[in-house]
Amino acid sequence: MRVSIRCVGRWERAKDAAPLRALFDDYARRLPWPVEVEAMAGDARAPAAAKRRQNTQRLRKGLQKRGLSERAVVVALDARGKSLDSAGFARQLQSWLASGASELVFLVGGRDGLDPAAVSEAHMVLALGPMTWPHRLVPVMVAEQLYRAHCILSGHPYSGDEHAV
Repeated sequence: MRVSIRCVGRWERAKDAAPLRALFDDYARRLPWPVEVEAMAGDARAPAAAKRRQNTQRLRKGLQKRGLSERAVVVALDARGKSLDSAGFARQLQSWLASGASELVFLVGGRDGLDPAAVSEAHMVLALGPMTWPHRLVPVMVAEQLYRAHCILSGHPYSGDEHAV
């Protein structure tokens, strides 16, 4: 399986992005699947609804160019999505793997979110919790939760929630 995190924003271009990239790479290299982040600049000039639509179209165009497999699973990250604990996310990941998913794609909108059409077409709409998180942390958080899910599924000690915050 291949994992792709497609996001609006320049998460690697901030002057202090090196620690974020290092942390992302640390989790990504521990996974049995390749994980990549594809970030694209958002349009900051348009009204919110237009920005949301344009930015989401950019995310989807990139997927179409690359050619998504019909066995790809698309997960839209949205504050109104389903909240899962780590064990629940691990069970969901196990289900996707068992069903033969060839690719797992996380879509992360800009500050105005994703277009409702993309959200409704996703296989799952997932929330990272009720708090608001900086967009540039999202790739790191997704990579960490993928690693934690992998540990849960393989019985690794990191999987326990005794240190949950």
